[in-house]
Amino acid sequence: MNPTEGLQSFEFGMDGELTRGGAFKTKENQVTEFLREGILAGFFQRGQKLRQAEIAKMFNLSITPVREALKLLEAEGYVHGASHRGAVVAPLVLEQVEELYELRLELELRLARIAAKRITAEHIKSLARINDEMKAALKANDMLAHRRSNFRLHFRLYEIADQPQTLHFVRIVWAKYPFEMLAAMPNRPADVVDEHQIILDALKTGDAKTVVRALQAHIESGHRKFKKCYADELRKKLKQAGK
Repeated sequence: MNPTEGLQSFEFGMDGELTRGGAFKTKENQVTEFLREGILAGFFQRGQKLRQAEIAKMFNLSITPVREALKLLEAEGYVHGASHRGAVVAPLVLEQVEELYELRLELELRLARIAAKRITAEHIKSLARINDEMKAALKANDMLAHRRSNFRLHFRLYEIADQPQTLHFVRIVWAKYPFEMLAAMPNRPADVVDEHQIILDALKTGDAKTVVRALQAHIESGHRKFKKCYADELRKKLKQAGK
C-alpha cells in the first residue's frame, strides 16, 4: 500500500517541520507517530518493507530522523530489522494473543483509572470528536480511517493519565495485538463505536470505577468475539507452538 495515503492526518509547518493540531514535535517524533499510527491503522501491512529513503522523501527530511524513528519502533515491536536501509513491519504472532489480552487489561485499566480522575470537559469533547470521526468512517465504509480513529481515541484517553512508562508498554502490546483481525469481524466496527460511547458516558460521571468497568467490558467484548470468530485458526497456531 502506498504510504502517502496516510498523509492527510498531518500538516506541514511553515518551517518545514511537521505539526499536528498546532503542537510542536520534533521531526523524529512526528515520523515515529506517523509510522506507528499507520501500522495500527493498516496503512502499512505486516511484512511490508519500510524504506528509509522513501519515507525521508515523503516528508522532505534527511535520513537521520527516519532512521531514529525506525529504531524506536523496533524497540516497541512495531518493526523488525531496522538498519541503514529501512525495516519490515513486524508479523502477527497469534499464539501470544491471550497473554497480550491480559496485559491490555492490566495496563489499560490502570491508565483509565488514573485518567478518569484527571479528565476535563475539554478532554471529553476531544474524545467525543474522535468517536464522531469513527462514526463517519463507518458510514463511509473507510475501515482504515476507522482503525486510525480507534487508536487515537484510546491513546488520547491514556495520555491524560500522564504515566509515560505504562503508556510505553501499552504501545508495545498494541504493536502485537491482532487489531486488524478484530476490525475484519462482522459488526465489530459498529460495536466499537457504541462501546466507546459507553466509555464516554462513564467519563462524564467522574467516577473512576464506572470508567474502568466500561473499558474492561469493551476490551473483553472484542477479545471474546475474536476467540469465537477465529477459534480454528487459534487452535492451529497454538498446536504449532506446542501450547
